Amino acid sequence: MMLRIYNAKIWTGERYMECGELWTEDGHIRHVGEIVPLILLPWDREIDAKGNLIMPSFKNSHAHSPMVCLRSQADDMALEDWLFKQVFPREGKLTPDDCYWLTRLAVLEYLSSGMSVVSDMYFHLECIADACVDSGFRNVIMEGVTEGNLCGLDKKLQDGIDRLDGKGGLIEYRIGLHAEYTNSEKSIRALADFAKAKKLPTYTHLCETKKEVEECVQRHGKTPAVYLAEQGMFEYGGGAYHFVHSTDDDIKVLKERGVSVVSCPASNLKLASGIAPLKKYSDSGLNIALGTDGPASNNCLDMFREMFLSTGLQKGLLYDPSAISGIDVLNMATSNGAVAMGLDSMDSIEIGKAADFIMIDLHQPNMQPINNPLNNLVYAASKANVLMTVVNGAVRYEKGEYFVGEDVDRIYQKCQDITDRIMER
Repeated sequence: MMLRIYNAKIWTGERYMECGELWTEDGHIRHVGEIVPLILLPWDREIDAKGNLIMPSFKNSHAHSPMVCLRSQADDMALEDWLFKQVFPREGKLTPDDCYWLTRLAVLEYLSSGMSVVSDMYFHLECIADACVDSGFRNVIMEGVTEGNLCGLDKKLQDGIDRLDGKGGLIEYRIGLHAEYTNSEKSIRALADFAKAKKLPTYTHLCETKKEVEECVQRHGKTPAVYLAEQGMFEYGGGAYHFVHSTDDDIKVLKERGVSVVSCPASNLKLASGIAPLKKYSDSGLNIALGTDGPASNNCLDMFREMFLSTGLQKGLLYDPSAISGIDVLNMATSNGAVAMGLDSMDSIEIGKAADFIMIDLHQPNMQPINNPLNNLVYAASKANVLMTVVNGAVRYEKGEYFVGEDVDRIYQKCQDITDRIMER
């Protein structure tokens, strides 16, 4: 598809233009810059942006998409009770087909929030991948390996690489450990050995709660970050999800291994897990990305809320209004997320990069008058300002309409039926 958008303000992720245009062809950026007069090409579509803002899409660097069925079903509970008494028992009832339809619902919310890619840690991965491919959406996908997955682990991981990596041009497979507390040393080492042999990054929930850290120290005499690193995890980088309760040694371990921190502030607040010290991580040189976590613990898949919380909490925690700036957080939600997921082609809007971007409506009261639209994205905007989301050069969301190859009401009904069944209504 050849798409031209003109008369747009453009933030590429690196530079800002007051008025320019963008062209896409075959899923890539062909031109971004000043308006080209009298250009005649066989466009499939030309769009007058009317002064609205084109910018890189948001990257949701940690989620559990099929958990939409548990939205507002396990609220106001401590993490351990939430996970072991509510989430795990109900997740055990999910079929592959359930995960397919639930992911399709999550994708709708991602698109309306300006996201073009999510990184899911879950099970029934092929069905989740199929749901994303059928919707024209990206996923960096991984199993959350636990002790119960140990039998045939190498084969399972290799099968994931063979079947899912590159699927539909939209799926990338990664190696994921659920957490230290759901694995033995044997399973952790097995996963670490596989990742090292394949030279792949690894991702895990890490130092999410005080209890997790304290119990790991009791078991091993070390924090989860140090313990996992000593078992061979992170030799080729990866991601630490949440990373709320950390020591200086933990930060050093992640920095030395090129591990990104993926902060999920809304989920951490709702589960009362704490507030990650993002200012400290930033000062230490760690790459910080943002994730929503799953819709059972958030419950909203909205990057605007994550951005505001990321900066607002640091300011309040440190009594420092300059602790984390608006542009810092905007980078966390866009380019830093691409780095965390290993998506080099999606870190900015430049010629040759993937055509993943969004259009922000500046003609709404919360964006007027126009002073600093980039800061305003963090401090005033909401998903209601997302006019359009483009994934791989295709418009998948525009002005409240979804172009995902399926009737939206059918998706809603399928997911309601699934939810009613697993809740035994």
